[in-house]
Amino acid sequence: MDWQISEDTVPSSFVTDAQVRSLLGKPPASGAWREGDPIFERRFAPIGRFRFDRGDELPAVRVAYETWGELSPERDNAVLVLHALTGDGHVVGPAGPGQPTAGWWSGIVGPGKAIDTDRWFVVAPNMLGGCQGTTGPASLAPDGREWGPRFPYVTIRDQVRAQIAFSDAIGIDRWAAVIGGSMGGMHALEWGILAPDRVERLAVLAAPPRSSADQIALNSVQAQAVRIDPQFRGGEYYDAPDGEGPHLGLALARRMALLNYRSPSELNDRFERSWQSGISPLGGEGRFAVESYLDFHGNRFTRRFDANSYLRLVDSMNSHDVGRDRGGVARALAGITARTLVLGIDSDRLFPVPDQEVLARYIPSTLDGDEPAVITSAFGHDGFLIEDDAVGHHLGRLLAT
Repeated sequence: MDWQISEDTVPSSFVTDAQVRSLLGKPPASGAWREGDPIFERRFAPIGRFRFDRGDELPAVRVAYETWGELSPERDNAVLVLHALTGDGHVVGPAGPGQPTAGWWSGIVGPGKAIDTDRWFVVAPNMLGGCQGTTGPASLAPDGREWGPRFPYVTIRDQVRAQIAFSDAIGIDRWAAVIGGSMGGMHALEWGILAPDRVERLAVLAAPPRSSADQIALNSVQAQAVRIDPQFRGGEYYDAPDGEGPHLGLALARRMALLNYRSPSELNDRFERSWQSGISPLGGEGRFAVESYLDFHGNRFTRRFDANSYLRLVDSMNSHDVGRDRGGVARALAGITARTLVLGIDSDRLFPVPDQEVLARYIPSTLDGDEPAVITSAFGHDGFLIEDDAVGHHLGRLLAT
C-alpha cells in the first residue's frame, strides 16, 4: 500500500506544510528509539535486574530521562513529571536527531512558567515498556534480538517501582512534587500509595482511580487493530525481509484513541462537514476533512512509536486499579499523605470528572477538599496538554503550598 502523502491530503488550515512533508516516504518497521540512534537530550540510568508483578524478570533495565533546572544543594527541589500513554521524557524543547517530536508540555515547564525551572529541578523519565530509550519491547535482549513479544506484561505498579528504583539511581530520596496526567496520573497515584514518605506534593490530572470496563473496552479494540495487521507477524516485525511493520494497524489504533482524547464539540466546531478533494493516503477520491485529520495523526504516529510497546502500555493502563490487593479504592487512597491536586476536564470522555470526584472524596489532603478542580475546555481529555493557562494556574496553587 502506498504511504506517500501529497500536500493536499490534509487541509492546510489544520496542519502545516512542514508537518505534511515530514510524512513523505514509508514509515520504519518501528518508530522506537534504537541503539545507535542519536541520543539527543536523553540521559540513561541503569536500575539493574527487575522483577515484575507477574513474576517475570529482566536481567537489566535502564531508564531514559531528561532534566531541566538545577538540583539544590539540599536536594529538596526535585519535581518528577510523568508522561501519558504515547508521550516520553522530552517534555520541553524542539524535535531533533533521534527525537521525532517537540516537547509535549512546553507551555507548562520552563523559566517563569507554572513549573518554573528557575526554582525547580524537573526530571522526566520514559516509562518502563516505552519506546524512547527506556527498556521496552524494542530494546535488545541478551541474545541480541529485540525483546518483542517476549517482553513481560507490565502493570502500572511495575512502572512506578521502576521509577522508584530510578529515583534511587539518580540520588533523589524525596520528590517535592510528582505530577502526571492521564496514564502519568495513574503513576502519580501509585507513587502516593507505594512511597508516601518520598512525595511531598502530588498532582493527578485527568486520571481515574481504576480503569473501568468501558475504558478497557476502548483499549481492547485498539490492541486488536494492531494485532490483525498482517505485518504485525505476532510481534516479530523488526527484521522483516521487506522492511514492513504494522503501520496500518498502529495508525488505526491511534485514530481510534484520538476520538477518545478529543471532545465531539471540538471536532464538530473545527471541521463541521467540510469536504476535501484529492486522493488520501489510504486510497479513494474525496473525503471529509476530519477523516484526513485522523489519517494524518495516525500516520505520523507510526514514525515515532513501536507497535509492541503500544500493546504493552495499553495493557498497563488496563491493569490500573489502586484498590487491587489493598482492600478497595477508598482504603488505598486514604493512605496518600501528600498534599494533592486532583484536576478534571469538563469535556473529558475518556476519564470523565466522576473519576476525579472519587479521588477527591477519598484522598485525605487535597487542595479543594472533597471536590476536584475542574477546568472548562473544548478539547476533551487532551485539555491537560493544551489548556496551559488553566492547568498552569492549578499547578501553581499546588507548588505554592
